[in-house]
Order: sequence, then C-alpha cells, then structure tokens
Amino acid sequence: MSLGRREFLLYGSGFLFQFGGARDNLIVRSDSPADLETPVSLLDTAWITPNNFHFVRTHLPTPRVDSSTFNLAVEGEVNRPLTLTLSDLRAFRETSHVVTLECAGNGRVYSDPPVPGLQWEKGAVGTARWTGVPLRDVLNRAGIKPVGKHVVMNGADVPPGSTPDFVRSIPIAKAMHPDTLLAYRMNGEEIPLEHGYPVRLIVPGWEAAASTKWLVNIRVSENEFDGHFMRNAYRIPNRYVSPGSAVDPADMVPYTAIDVKSIFTSPLDGAAVRTGASVELRGFAWAGEADVTRVDVSVDFGRTWLTAALDADRARYAWRRFRYTWRPSRRGSYVVLSRATDSQGRTQPTLPSWNPAGYVYNVIDKVRINVEG
Repeated sequence: MSLGRREFLLYGSGFLFQFGGARDNLIVRSDSPADLETPVSLLDTAWITPNNFHFVRTHLPTPRVDSSTFNLAVEGEVNRPLTLTLSDLRAFRETSHVVTLECAGNGRVYSDPPVPGLQWEKGAVGTARWTGVPLRDVLNRAGIKPVGKHVVMNGADVPPGSTPDFVRSIPIAKAMHPDTLLAYRMNGEEIPLEHGYPVRLIVPGWEAAASTKWLVNIRVSENEFDGHFMRNAYRIPNRYVSPGSAVDPADMVPYTAIDVKSIFTSPLDGAAVRTGASVELRGFAWAGEADVTRVDVSVDFGRTWLTAALDADRARYAWRRFRYTWRPSRRGSYVVLSRATDSQGRTQPTLPSWNPAGYVYNVIDKVRINVEG
C-alpha cells in the first residue's frame, strides 16, 4: 500500500495533517475523534491486517505532526535526559514484532446490562508487523535511576477544553522488556497518521491503550501516573461483581495483559449454506502474552466439541488462524461456537465477567448458520 493509497494530505516538508483512506473500509463508531472498527469480513482477508483495514482508536483530535521538527524527549528519573530526532531514533538497533492489538472495550456492545462507551462489536482488533527500536535501549542510553519504577507516555494529541490529556504509564519491567517497541513502521511502511505517525509505543500482549500514539515525551517516574486515563479509565474490578453494580475505586486495578479469545471471521452470522456442502469454519484466536494452544469448535450448540486446525503462521504476540471443515447433513438453523485455550491454561468462558466499563469481553464466540435443503 503506497502513501497515496493512504490518502494523506501533505503540507510542506514532512507535514502530515489529515487521513481518509481508512474510513472507506471501516465502521465509523466516532467521527471525531476518529474511532473506526474493522468489519469481521475484512479481518478474514489475511493473517496480518492491512494498514487500511486495521481498527483505529483515538481519544483526542488527531494531531498535526511535522516530521522535520519532531523530537522525542526522555526525561524524569534518568541520569542523562535525551532529545531524539527521528534520525537519532533510527540509529538504534532495529527490530520487528508481529503483534495483535485489541481495544480493551472490544465487544462492549454485548454487555448486559449495557454500559456507556464506544459500542464496539468484534472488530476493534488487528494484527500488524511493527518495526522500530526497543524502548529499553533508549532508556538504557538515558540511564534509569534506581527510583524509576514507571514510565509515563504522552503523545502529541492535545485535549480540547477541559478534556483530560491522554497520558498513560507502564511499569518499568514492561518498559524494559526487549519486545516493547518505539515503532516507526507498520507492515513495512511509515506508520499512517491515524495509527500514530511518526512514532508510537507498542506494548506487546497488553490492551491497546497502553501503546501510546504520536509519542513525543517519555518520563521515568517513581510512581504510576495519576491522571484520568490511569486513575479512572482502563481499570477492572479485582473481584467478580454482580452485573450493573457499582464498584468502589479501591477495588479496581489497571487492565494490562489481554485474555484468551477467539472469533469467527467466516462464515458470517446469518449465512446460508446447503445440506452436505463443505463449510470451512474459520477465525482467529489470541491470548496476549500467552500462546494459543488449541481452538475447539462446536456445531451442535455446545453439546460436543471438536478440535480445529491451527495455521502455521504464528508469532509470540499474534493471533492464530483456526479452521474446521463442517459438512452439515440436516436442514436447520445452527449456532456454531469457538472456544480457545492458551499456554497459561486459560479457556474462554461461557459467560462474561461484568465490569462497569465493558472491558475484557472474551466469551465463547458464536455465529448462526442456516442450512437449507
């Protein structure tokens, strides 16, 4: 996909202002800020999601970015504060990782009782090959002081009015993990503006809000950041709660590593097939920092389960495609189910664990298929 197909508008040397290509393919959940969901049918196209099919999550207006004057500041509890240009950053050792990113609220529309927030269905998830430099190499260059326990990330996006700034932090252990990236390429291209051009954080295995876009400031701190998007958002109960109940903030913890999950990408819900026809039930399963070890499917409403095949394409933090060939022998309306299990022994639940923000929806997936004579 070329720069032209991303439909950037270029103003002057390296000045990126606007994007539009993604909107041609995706479901608009919010126009401004831009929140775009991938239709499940487009997720089915490839193991790695094309840039213009990848979901977009934005909390504040998309910033104007002048790549020719871009600087990344590294400060706080460090011995040698840094100010890095793009050229400086690209002089570090380069590496790539294929990573599945999922919005914490993916599946929120299925919360019962309903909860506020963007009503994502199944498509706030995507997989890309991210290229950049290990964050720990940059932090080692700056020299972390012993008191530095958290790393605070801020992007170039600016909040309007009294809206809180989107600032997040991650623990120093995750920041120093060799796979945590300062990424500047997505699937072999410069990162599109809507995905965080020119530099974004990629925190493999964690919910996508941890992967700050348009990154311009990294601050090492003694404490976890105490702003709105850490104190009030992206938090889940530390115990099971009854649906619809209020939860004391003291009983909430940050949502970090994503859980095991699978979804069907074909056939689509409501599809019609013929009796005796060969139907490939396929989809993707992912498990954050863990590996998907198996996916089982059921074609009889969960009475019995059958093991699906997993494709050879795999990476530590990426989803696995699963497939099962079904030949229905009788007419009727069937609900087929998918259930993933991971290397930590976690299996998708039958029912969701409710929380007031609608996060972590990872129940057994289902689609209805109508078999005609």
